[in-house]
Amino acid sequence: MIRKKVKQTLIAGTVASLMVGGAVTVAKDATTTKVTYAAEETKKSEAKQTLPKVQVIGTGGTISGKSTDETSFIDYRSGSLAIQDMVGELPNVEKLADVTTTQFGNKGSSGYSMQDLCDLSLLVDEQLKHNDGVVVTTGTDTMEEIAYFLDLTVQSSKPVVVTGSMRPWTVIGSDAQANLFNAIKLAASEETSYFGTVIMLNDTINSARDVTKTNSYRVDTFESRTGPLGYIDQDHIQIYEAPARAIDYKNKNEWKTPFDLKKIAKEELEKVEIVYSYQGAGGEAIKAFADAGVKGIVTAGTGAGGISPAQSAERKSAIEKGVIFMSTTRTGSGSVYSSGTGIIPADNLNPQHARILLMLALSFGEDFDEVKELISEYGVRQANVNE
Repeated sequence: MIRKKVKQTLIAGTVASLMVGGAVTVAKDATTTKVTYAAEETKKSEAKQTLPKVQVIGTGGTISGKSTDETSFIDYRSGSLAIQDMVGELPNVEKLADVTTTQFGNKGSSGYSMQDLCDLSLLVDEQLKHNDGVVVTTGTDTMEEIAYFLDLTVQSSKPVVVTGSMRPWTVIGSDAQANLFNAIKLAASEETSYFGTVIMLNDTINSARDVTKTNSYRVDTFESRTGPLGYIDQDHIQIYEAPARAIDYKNKNEWKTPFDLKKIAKEELEKVEIVYSYQGAGGEAIKAFADAGVKGIVTAGTGAGGISPAQSAERKSAIEKGVIFMSTTRTGSGSVYSSGTGIIPADNLNPQHARILLMLALSFGEDFDEVKELISEYGVRQANVNE
């Protein structure tokens, strides 16, 4: 029986995988290890050299889950399977790319801190130095935030594809295998070069900036506020749209964002929180966050970004203390344009995406004007096609 060749690479000083009680944990400052599993080459070495190189980084989530039994769609243990074993089970993956794997961690997406995401972003950039594309598998709960953080911080223009699943790997009818296979196919195709980070689930390609999780269980949960970028139909990768940065900056040195994480310590990421508005909402949350020393607050406002009178009063006080606000809407779609002293409109970013952008702008900007300029430059969706 012919077995596929799958290599796992562990980066020195970054991560290593250790199996503990059936789960994979992260060990820091590990020595470089390269393990090759191969019984027999499936292609001639000359042909294999022509295949694109794709690194798959596993972080856990439902996609690596083991179901209670073969029909347990929602009862499973997340983070039970190692990414090298998952890739090794995929049929015909050796026809797509020369695939290597790294186990960054194995837990739910919401279990990672922002400092962890700094490490992940730096690892992605490092892997793109000698790979043609990177796939990151993660849980879907905060996938859109992880993807947008990578979108804004990864400095390479090579493809970065984030994927996961709504059903665990071992249940009947799982979407996990198809999603991982197609994510590798997309990264290997290089069709999304200069697109930044994209999310690929359910055969659908979405921009990290615009996509959001819309349902707690359905496999078509991820939808984009501006529509998908394209689709994967077996051998056909159809791209119908492109992110604004791909249109504005392709083949230009300005493509990279200034959010280069090599220039700051991960502990220097500024603290940003989100406050939700509703009928009769009090201002206590804003006051508490400001008193705790947060540098930014995103308001999820009603309609076009409105907040209650009590919240508005506390916002004014917080701005006087130096807190910068970003205004979004809780409606799920639409733009916010209203601004003012200490307040930056979020365009059509949802609250969780706006928080990521404000956090990075505060971490790299010196004052309100510079933070606002960074957000205006790198947070907008519209393309400047006539410039």
